[in-house]
Amino acid sequence: MNTTTIENHTVSSKPDATIFNIAAPAGRVLLALMFLMAGLNKIGQYQGTQAYMESAGVPGLILPIVIAVEVIGALMLIVGFKTRIAALALFGFTLVANVLFHANFADQMQMLMFMKNTSVMGGLLMVFALGAGAYSLDNRNKQ
Repeated sequence: MNTTTIENHTVSSKPDATIFNIAAPAGRVLLALMFLMAGLNKIGQYQGTQAYMESAGVPGLILPIVIAVEVIGALMLIVGFKTRIAALALFGFTLVANVLFHANFADQMQMLMFMKNTSVMGGLLMVFALGAGAYSLDNRNKQ
């Protein structure tokens, strides 16, 4: 493990393995839940979601793709399968959703949604950078 001492504090370049192995799957599940629930909700509220998309100038015909990205991406994160690809895809999806649907900062709720999504994007970048962790299909496939 690479370490550096700064003013009597040791800083490790790698996270403690035990903490990482517990936090990584928990973090993946918590990040994925938002996308999974949103995708499933879009299925249940298909016509309303399609109308909302079209009111923002987004073709309602792409709704099946939106649902697939959210649901499949979330499931990939949960089980840790192709985790970096899933995190990057969900990052891009969230970035586009932010710009198209939540960039009206005059509306406090939209600003809050924008900031929440931006925070989620930060979490997705961390998953992309650090990978799935020990308890994942990605790690199982390495063995």
